[in-house]
Amino acid sequence: MGSVKVIRAKSAGFCWGVERAIDIAREYAQKGRHPVYTDGPLIHNRQMMEVLTGEGIREVGDYTSEAKLAVSRATDANAVMVVRAHGISPERRDYLKSLGMEFRDATCPDVGIIAGKVRLHAKKGFRTVIFGDPKHPEVIGLLGYAEGQGHVISGEADIDALPELGDKVCMVSQSTMFTDEFERLAARLKGRFPGTLVFDTICGATKDRQADILELKRQGCQAIVVIGGRHSANTVKLAKLVEIQGLPCFHVETAAELDLAALGRYATVGVTAGASTPAFLIDEACRKLAELA
Repeated sequence: MGSVKVIRAKSAGFCWGVERAIDIAREYAQKGRHPVYTDGPLIHNRQMMEVLTGEGIREVGDYTSEAKLAVSRATDANAVMVVRAHGISPERRDYLKSLGMEFRDATCPDVGIIAGKVRLHAKKGFRTVIFGDPKHPEVIGLLGYAEGQGHVISGEADIDALPELGDKVCMVSQSTMFTDEFERLAARLKGRFPGTLVFDTICGATKDRQADILELKRQGCQAIVVIGGRHSANTVKLAKLVEIQGLPCFHVETAAELDLAALGRYATVGVTAGASTPAFLIDEACRKLAELA
C-alpha cells in the first residue's frame, strides 16, 4: 500500500455563527458567571458539548427549544441564559426573558436576517413558505415570525399540498439547505403562486462547504470523509452531496470511527466537516489518515 494523500476542505469546521455563539458562552463562563445556560444544545456536536460542559456551560431544555425549563433566578442568581446560533421564536424569547436571569442572544446574524425578512413581510400581510426541516430548531424559530401565516416545505409534494395562499407569498430557506433543491422548489412554488417573492437565504458557509466537495472531487479525491454529528443537519447534507457526486462517503463523528482498512485503498482522500464540528476532531482524523502508509 502506498501512502494516502489527504486533502482538507478549506471550509471544514465551525462556521462563523457557531464560533460566535461558543465565544459568547465561553466569555461568560471565563468571567465566573455560572452556570451559563443554553436553551437546547449550543452546538449539534456531542464531543464539543462535553468540552463546553466541563467549562461550566450547561444545556437545558431540548433540541427544538420548546420545553419549559426547570431553572429560576432564585436558585441561580449568577446565571446567564444564552440563545444558540439557530435562533428562537419571539414567543420563546419572551419566555426565556421571563425567567429573570441575564439574557444574551447568540443567534447567528445570518439567521437573524432571515427572521427579519419573514417578520417584515408577515407585517405586510404576506404568507411565508420556509424550505427546511419542520423539526429543526432554526425552522421552528423562523415560523414564529410568520404571524401564524407560515408553512414549511421540504419537497415538491409539500408545495402541491399547500392551501390557496393568495397573491402575497414570500419564500425563504433554512440556512443549511441545498441550493439546487431550493431553486427547483422556488420554481415550482412560483408555478402555483406566480407573484412569489423568493429570497435565497442559504448562508455563505453552507454554499462554501457544498462547493468545496466539488473542489475535492476536482482535485482527484477518490473518497471523502465527512466529520460531524449524526444529528447535525448540515453534516448529513454534506454526506449526501458526496454520494450524489458518486464518491464513496465515510461519515464519522470522530476519528475512532474511521474505517482505516477501507480508506487505505485510496490514493487521495478528501476530508470535510460540518459547521458544528470542532477543529480538534478534524485534526485528529487528518492525522490518522496521514499515518496510513
